[in-house]
Amino acid sequence: MENLEFLPVSKDEMIERGWWWYDFLLVTGDAYVDHPSFGSAVIGRVLEAEGYRVAVLAQPDWHSAADFAAFGRPKLGVLIGAGNLDSMVAHYTAAKKRRGEDFYSPGKKAGLRPDRATIVYSNRAREAFGPDVPIIIGGLEASLRRFAHYDYWDDKVRRSILADSGADMLVYGMGEYAEREIAKRLKKKIPVSEMTDIKGTAYLTHDPGKCAFESVTLPSFADVCESKRFYADATRIEYAEHDPVRGRAMIQEHDGRYLVVNPPAMPLTTKELDFVAELPYTKTYHPMYEPLGGVPAIEEVRFSVIHNRGCFGGCNFCALAFHQGRMVTCRSHESLIREVTELTKFPDFKGYINDVGGPSANFRHHSCKKQAKYGMCADKRCLAPYPCKNLDADHSDYLALLRKLRAIPGVKKVFVRSGIRYDYMLEDKNNEFFSELVKYHISGQLKVAPEHCIDSVLDYMGKPHIEVYERFLEQYKKLNTKFSKEQYIVPYLMSSHPGSTLEDAVALAEYLNKMGRQPEQVQDFYPTPGTVSTCMYYTGIDPITMKSVYVARTPTEKAMQRALLQWKRPDKRKLVIEALKAAGREDLIGYTPECLVRPDRPANSRPKAAKKPPEPAKPKKSEGYKKGWAKPKPKKNAKPNKARKGK
Repeated sequence: MENLEFLPVSKDEMIERGWWWYDFLLVTGDAYVDHPSFGSAVIGRVLEAEGYRVAVLAQPDWHSAADFAAFGRPKLGVLIGAGNLDSMVAHYTAAKKRRGEDFYSPGKKAGLRPDRATIVYSNRAREAFGPDVPIIIGGLEASLRRFAHYDYWDDKVRRSILADSGADMLVYGMGEYAEREIAKRLKKKIPVSEMTDIKGTAYLTHDPGKCAFESVTLPSFADVCESKRFYADATRIEYAEHDPVRGRAMIQEHDGRYLVVNPPAMPLTTKELDFVAELPYTKTYHPMYEPLGGVPAIEEVRFSVIHNRGCFGGCNFCALAFHQGRMVTCRSHESLIREVTELTKFPDFKGYINDVGGPSANFRHHSCKKQAKYGMCADKRCLAPYPCKNLDADHSDYLALLRKLRAIPGVKKVFVRSGIRYDYMLEDKNNEFFSELVKYHISGQLKVAPEHCIDSVLDYMGKPHIEVYERFLEQYKKLNTKFSKEQYIVPYLMSSHPGSTLEDAVALAEYLNKMGRQPEQVQDFYPTPGTVSTCMYYTGIDPITMKSVYVARTPTEKAMQRALLQWKRPDKRKLVIEALKAAGREDLIGYTPECLVRPDRPANSRPKAAKKPPEPAKPKKSEGYKKGWAKPKPKKNAKPNKARKGK
């Protein structure tokens, strides 16, 4: 009976609760961690709070339908997600090599979920329960693959995941509003096929006229497969319409049927976010994983709190804008104080709140006052390449929150470890937040993401120009000196992003060398589903401007760009020399401080190692004294060896 604090994970646990039937089977590709940073836990708890009975099937054996059928037939439906990551990203590196660990699985064990988990789980659920049980897919994987999309691992355009999965409906974004509305209608026995007016959902139909919202037509699946320009067109429209205030539904023909993606749901209000965050999560993994080593992903978030959702940062390689959206909403101070106070009562709490963050930690409100009424701008970004004149850069509310949290009894330190948008911070005319961030909220190192130093590459990334980062560094150093702190910056950098040539990578290496920095962490660009940067990678077209963009595609060039950013590593030396020669920058191969590597010596100019003369063979014991070797003298006052004396 000790597991009753969790949602049931087996038929036995359902029986312990006295359940002889249940409403929803919640299937997830992650291990079951009952924490608000895990999407499956959030949806499970939200539905539980609405009075529904929810059972969790975590990382089922997908080779047959047996694990799905073991719970019995759900009364209302099956809810399926791949987990907190796209299953292909969870399984493969940017070089398409199989990962050896999975932090969302017990004991980091890899291989506990299938490739394309949402599709596989949906097929198994259909086998287990037949055509009459509604199957709803959601989570990050479904959200980012809701349209026809380029798939990096297959290197082709795939259909909407809704078409490939055979599910009845898709929920995208954070999902609480849509899942509750679907559940309410299923309870009233309304067929899924009639649920065409729920925001934040997508469905397939033979009659696009059923769409309940003003709509726009996208290039069809066949069109985006045949024409990269059509694919770029579709991407531009998808991002322009992804807005809960002014966005329209989008319709895309798929092999004789029509995919209808309704406008996004409105972000949860502060009151609604507080409610979701304070549901009765246990804040840990299910006890069944204890003998298996636990679930490592919990360690990063166990003593962290999420205070906001959404991000108007606009990075083109980031999936957040297409999932959570660009409109920022936040929790109340009172809710966060209650959560942190509860964390101080945990037996293993050491006094440190590891993070008060979110997609970007220092966002607490809309980027400007127009958004609540008109939505986000379709044709421009808030921060890049330059801050919008309407930007409301104000940290006063976030600063007040941090002050309250660090004053809670039992709290020694409150850290900010998730992403800080330094360009937004520099736009704040009041330096108070920056000062207190340095003085109180950095755990030795602050992680920021300049990503590159070449303006044209940064423009393709949707990032601010490098002089903004330099201005931030200068102020950061001054504040550390002022407060007698020895704290460092950990810059995140990216190689091979669309727009970055080999010459650009060399320039970045020169810049880092001049700055005296050798980055420990370099991310090779990873074309994940649904992002603007992935569109550039596939099409060679910037969908925002519809102009061509250079793309590093070959494994050799991608490896050279990455090696240039880690030029001091001995294992990268050969690649660095090859890259510098290919870029016509052999001037950087030499012995001066400006050079990145030393030249190879010609084979015939290398001095041969001197041969050591052979050591003389040791004489036998009987011959030692004949050759003049001194007999060892006994030490003065040495006691005789008793063992020998006895002989």
